[in-house]
Amino acid sequence: MIESSSEEPLPVRVVSESIGEYIGRLGPVWVEGEVAEITRRPGSQMAFIRLKDTSVDMSLQVTCHKSILEAIDPLPDNARIVTYAKVNWYAVRGTLSLMAREIRQVGLGELLARLEQLKNLLAAEGLFASERKRELPFLPRKIGLICGRASAAKKDVVENVERRWPGMEFEIREVAVQGSTAVVEVSRALLELERIEEVDVIIVTRGGGSFEDLLPFSDESLIRLVASLTTPIVSAIGHEQDAPLLDLVADLRASTPTDAAKRVVPSLLEESERITQLIARLESRMSAIIDLESAKIYALISRPVLQDPMTLVTMRRDELRLLQSDGKKALIALIKELRSETKE
Repeated sequence: MIESSSEEPLPVRVVSESIGEYIGRLGPVWVEGEVAEITRRPGSQMAFIRLKDTSVDMSLQVTCHKSILEAIDPLPDNARIVTYAKVNWYAVRGTLSLMAREIRQVGLGELLARLEQLKNLLAAEGLFASERKRELPFLPRKIGLICGRASAAKKDVVENVERRWPGMEFEIREVAVQGSTAVVEVSRALLELERIEEVDVIIVTRGGGSFEDLLPFSDESLIRLVASLTTPIVSAIGHEQDAPLLDLVADLRASTPTDAAKRVVPSLLEESERITQLIARLESRMSAIIDLESAKIYALISRPVLQDPMTLVTMRRDELRLLQSDGKKALIALIKELRSETKE
């Protein structure tokens, strides 16, 4: 450790040289990343690569002899490579780079194998389990939409949602949906939308693409972030084969951006027709009940006693008078009989 103080500070050259000595003791390392930029200078035997991390916004410069790069040319955009390199410190400029001794492009087969391994790991942790899927709201207050900048996928979602439920509000975040910055930008957008209380569902969409283009949507950090959110997530990447892991962790997978729009909002026309049908059925049922009860009432009031309520009173009065008459006659007969017996 170099001794220093405010009274005896170290010159820049000493600090820089000390850093170089420390780094110089480090051995070569294997490093993996995405090629963000390749620079070849005319007349120079060296080539320069800006190598980006596949998950976070971080990069290193890789320097190599042009023959090493020519051995694997042409490299596609955002190609993943593995390089065996020695860490170098340039003391004069105070910059660090990797001096590549070997560069290999990560093949499709290797990427698929890694993806399958990650898929099995996350599945074993329960991140894809159906019981942890969150139910989408019937009618969200706002829809969060994460999509490419000025993309057709954005247009498809917005237009189809508007067609189904006019006036629906959106919180839209346009981000990189492929390349080395995609994971960082999509993750940041997810966290922003998660913090907006009115956003009841989030759609992550893009219009398909090659397997390599979709790799950010299988990034482990992104998948774990989606699993930790409380807002339901709809994945609408639009790729039937080699589906990204986002499809598995999302609460709903939509086959296309248009399908996502149909799944997150009901159709106002269909709901209006359904309500009209329900009202018609209710009216029909109520009419049938009213007709039945009316018939019962009509049958009741059709009875003679209800047509002329005094009929019942008159009948009972006549019966009473008859009983009185019969009783009087019987009483007179009994008195006569008793008198006759008395005379004897």
